[in-house]
Amino acid sequence: MMETLHMALAFIFAIALLVAVHEYGHFIVARKLGIRVEKFSVGFGPALFSWRGKDGEVEYIIAAIPLGGYVKMLGENLDEQGNAQPSELSDAELARAYHVQPVWKRASVAVAGPLFNFVFAIAAYMLVGWLGQTVMPAVVGNVAPSSIAERAGLMQGDVLKIVNGEKIVSWQQFEESLKGTVGAEVNVTYEREGIASSVSMAVKQFEQDALLVNVAEDGLGLSLGTEVFVDSVSPNSPAEQAGLIAGDQIIQFGGMDVGSTRELIRSIQEHAGQPLMLGILRANTHLQMPVTPKAESDHGVGRMGVHLMSKPLSEAIIYRMGVWEGISYGFTRTAEMTVLTVQVLGKMVTAAISPDNLGGPIAIAQLAGRTADLGMAAFITFLALISVNLGVLNLLPIPVLDGGHLAYLAVEKLRGKPLSIAVLERMQMVGIVLIGMLMVFAFYNDLMRLFRG
Repeated sequence: MMETLHMALAFIFAIALLVAVHEYGHFIVARKLGIRVEKFSVGFGPALFSWRGKDGEVEYIIAAIPLGGYVKMLGENLDEQGNAQPSELSDAELARAYHVQPVWKRASVAVAGPLFNFVFAIAAYMLVGWLGQTVMPAVVGNVAPSSIAERAGLMQGDVLKIVNGEKIVSWQQFEESLKGTVGAEVNVTYEREGIASSVSMAVKQFEQDALLVNVAEDGLGLSLGTEVFVDSVSPNSPAEQAGLIAGDQIIQFGGMDVGSTRELIRSIQEHAGQPLMLGILRANTHLQMPVTPKAESDHGVGRMGVHLMSKPLSEAIIYRMGVWEGISYGFTRTAEMTVLTVQVLGKMVTAAISPDNLGGPIAIAQLAGRTADLGMAAFITFLALISVNLGVLNLLPIPVLDGGHLAYLAVEKLRGKPLSIAVLERMQMVGIVLIGMLMVFAFYNDLMRLFRG
């Protein structure tokens, strides 16, 4: 019960904060451009608190449902956008109405919300850099047999220092630095027993990792290295029949040492129906167990029936950045996350990534709760990531989103006059249906993940 409450509070705080940032972008730019703002609300539904600013013009609202928000500007509603002057507005009021403003002003207001989400993310990543992050050091834990890295002479325990002239401290920095080198050469300086050496390697082109999350492992054969343990065993599975129990450490599969969870899973998938030996460490005793992965799909992908957990060989470290490094990190990390978000959306549209990976409010709430448990830096990183996602999603050219509004304004600029009220209303309905379908699908994915455990 307390865990659920904690998760809910973290989720509500995150959404309320990021929505407030987004709407404040619309609000402040509209005010600076002389457009009259009537309401600024964080949340929907009945007002819990409301007050007026010093000039008495804007009503500020904290509403009961903290899952959204809005800025209401004079003349913003569709029925106020006709060519005729609304009879209830004075000349002074009409001059400040939204719908009579030039296209560039209205476009500036529309783009300001997503822009403020990106600005928030930049500031958040800067703060994370200065506070310090828990990271895995750039220490080689496992070198795959016959891999590019092994042929280049890299060994377990090597400390990676420089990649293509850029100093690195963490394994994440190593992964990020490799992303632009897939299919090309990379120069790595490493340290072994206090002696620095350099090596050049051609990073292999590969297809397994659509988002380039594990370039080091898939492209070079390098990984952090982990100890892989059995977390649980499914009833009547090949693993149970072989005698595996929770807590067993899997150290070999088919005669090959196990250096990472991904490596083991891939090996299991590739050996459906083939009897192999498992090397197990149980209570400091080495055991050998025969197991035959079972094919459980049309493509013959092997399954053993275990849930795995892993423990990295290296201990995590706290990495704090200097002032200028933190500033640079804020901008570069926001840019990287923006590109990654666009790539994910594109790969979902082209089915390179399954839409089943799309998360809804339950997934976001779970992530909010987990990161809040991990500390301030982790939670701020989560806020930055969600803020980038909000910025990108709101720029999509879908009616009812800011990107859709920018598309309307682009058409208006080309035509020399705004779209008709009837067309705008129909487009708004299309947008509402599309967003509604997306939300239902994301919520369905959340529920399926819950039911599957």
